[in-house]
Amino acid sequence: MFANIGGKDSVRLKTDNQMKRKQVAVLIYDGLCLFEFSCVAEIFGLERPEFGENWYQFHTMSLDGKPIKTQYKGNMEADLPILDWHDIDTIIVPGWTHIDQPVPKALASTLAKANTAGVRVMSICSGVFVLAAAGLLDGVAATTHWKYAETLQTRYPKIDVKNDVLFIDNEHILTSAGSAAGLDLCLHVVRKDYGNEIVNKVAKRLVIPPVRVGNQAQFIEQAVPKSKSHAIAPLLDKLRENLSLNYNNEQLAKEIHVTERTFLRRFKEATGTTPGEWLTQERIYYAKALLEQSDLSIDQVAVKSGFGTAMTLRHHFRLKMQISPQAYRKQFSKSVGL
Repeated sequence: MFANIGGKDSVRLKTDNQMKRKQVAVLIYDGLCLFEFSCVAEIFGLERPEFGENWYQFHTMSLDGKPIKTQYKGNMEADLPILDWHDIDTIIVPGWTHIDQPVPKALASTLAKANTAGVRVMSICSGVFVLAAAGLLDGVAATTHWKYAETLQTRYPKIDVKNDVLFIDNEHILTSAGSAAGLDLCLHVVRKDYGNEIVNKVAKRLVIPPVRVGNQAQFIEQAVPKSKSHAIAPLLDKLRENLSLNYNNEQLAKEIHVTERTFLRRFKEATGTTPGEWLTQERIYYAKALLEQSDLSIDQVAVKSGFGTAMTLRHHFRLKMQISPQAYRKQFSKSVGL
């Protein structure tokens, strides 16, 4: 797909008669999320003469082609109205004003028509609500920031919402998780369009990893019981203070003076899961904190967090986080870069 011409940094795309320059348009709207927009602009809008003349051609597109007001009281001009999508290869929705802000019917219908005609449509973070309103996600998997996932699933039950991945690629419909995951998705698209050698050079210039695989888990904050006043809450606090101990359901039921059956029902009501799953997740949270904040070995982290052995820790950590404990430490240790 590309040819080396000259030195090691002179990787260039094929010439005009060999490939068509790809047209990327980013939707801009009143209240535009500037970080998400900047992620898109940095990948697709920045001139990259080292790749030759066939890098992406970048456009801004508003609903009616008129200027918009961004976050923080800025102003931005649009190159095109969204109705002029016919020469565009990819439309990107970088967030949305607010998840409760209605999506204009004209915007939703235009995105649906464009996608049906073969235009690739992408969203970053809350921009998924625009794609959902357009009916583009019915019957397929999609993601968004984990804090919006439950709302998205409730409003659009036909969507298979995933709240623990960085992005999802359904070929012509792509969605990313929280804001920074938009960079991962954009790099993924560059890789699809131009290959590994090009995307590695783009990532190097941005000083970010070229790959955080799409199924790597979002790093979700610790969940709390649905009702802090629930009778089971003191037991949860006690368990968190003693995660290295082993427990069984009969023992835990006796702690709150109920039958095992009643205990399991109340536990599910309070946490939304089973005692075993809850303990595993709490141990993962604690292991993450130890990996971030201590110099303990993986074996020591396994014992202190209640997993017992490094092998068991690695198994559950990979299962929940889609990353190894050691790789997690490299990314998030407080000592990194000091």
